[in-house]
Amino acid sequence: MNVYAIRAIYNFEMARARRTLMQSLIAPVISTALYFVVFGAAIGGRIPHVEGVSYGAFIVPGLVMLSLLTQSISNASFGIYFPKFTGTIYELLSAPVSYYEIVIAYVGAAATKSVILGLVILATAAFIVPLRIEHPVWMVLFLVLTSVTFSLFGFIIGIWADGFEKLQIIPLLIVTPLTFLGGSFYSINMLPPVWQTVSLFNPVVYLVSGFRWSFYGLADVDVWVSLGMTCAFLAGSMAVVAWIFRSGYRLKT
Repeated sequence: MNVYAIRAIYNFEMARARRTLMQSLIAPVISTALYFVVFGAAIGGRIPHVEGVSYGAFIVPGLVMLSLLTQSISNASFGIYFPKFTGTIYELLSAPVSYYEIVIAYVGAAATKSVILGLVILATAAFIVPLRIEHPVWMVLFLVLTSVTFSLFGFIIGIWADGFEKLQIIPLLIVTPLTFLGGSFYSINMLPPVWQTVSLFNPVVYLVSGFRWSFYGLADVDVWVSLGMTCAFLAGSMAVVAWIFRSGYRLKT
């Protein structure tokens, strides 16, 4: 494995994030803070507590997961698509770097940026709501697994897209609605039985539930089920990436 190439691509992507700090970090944090204000004031006044937790604190894991999913996909998809768009991908392809090393570097950088963003949002939330983390190791585990999984998913979108508009189709039309309907702002136990059953077909429910359990010990589904589903999503994303390159796909503009 060419460790130097992986490190070079990784450092380049992290440097690009530092140059665009407003877009990559500050803007998502401000957007999430607005969710706290709007939902905390509008809904929190009507639902002061959910299963013994204040509503403002209850939605923190869901908001972090919302930012994590969207930013992981965005970081990874743009990271690999932009070199294709500008034509600089040929410089990368002419170097002694395998496709799997490219995946590790780009996905690793995107996941790192997402984890940092998630931690910054948590630190910001701690100043706004009474936040506690009962299982910090599990919290970090879900944070990292989710970031890597959806960074892989974003990488797949990036190599599939042939225009900037395609980079936004799946995040806007599929991922964001699933996140809003996946228990980010409520417990699915508050829904009628029929809709509780329907919600279990939403994969984001398992991500949010497991992540929320690591904070307050509250979960819509068993935490081991959530962990298993998260690992299954990760394995599925890895399998798709492997299949794409084994099928003879070649990165090109």
